[in-house]
Amino acid sequence: MPRFILNINDIEYTVEAPERMPILWVLRDKLNLTGSKFGCGIGQCGACTIHVDGTPVRGCCVPVKALEGKVLRTIEGVPTEHPVKESWRKLDVAQCGYCQTGQIMSAIALLDRKPKPTREEINRAMKGNICRCGTYKRIKNAIKEASKNQIA
Repeated sequence: MPRFILNINDIEYTVEAPERMPILWVLRDKLNLTGSKFGCGIGQCGACTIHVDGTPVRGCCVPVKALEGKVLRTIEGVPTEHPVKESWRKLDVAQCGYCQTGQIMSAIALLDRKPKPTREEINRAMKGNICRCGTYKRIKNAIKEASKNQIA
């Protein structure tokens, strides 16, 4: 079985996995990084969102082979005191919580690109993340709240 060296949350991991295994399953099944969730398996719901070189990607669709030499960040690599996590707690965003790690990772990527986004920019950036509980208004408010606490 092929071996891959992966930089995840500033730690170097060597994993054995089939080349086409989605990184989501490498993270969850091989490295026990279970914060990223399986939702749909076709990249439509956003529950499996991670960052690859700072860009949000759907972990269920990206094969491990494509990620050697890249910098990966999962929800486990986001500090507790990050403004997005703090705003999520402050505004009590999560209901069931299943999609929230993907929502948070997408929100962080947005604020990294655009520290003070407009409502329209928030809507566009979050469009690919589905929340079955319908907490969209709280999610958007939390992103706005986090943007106030960002250092631009």
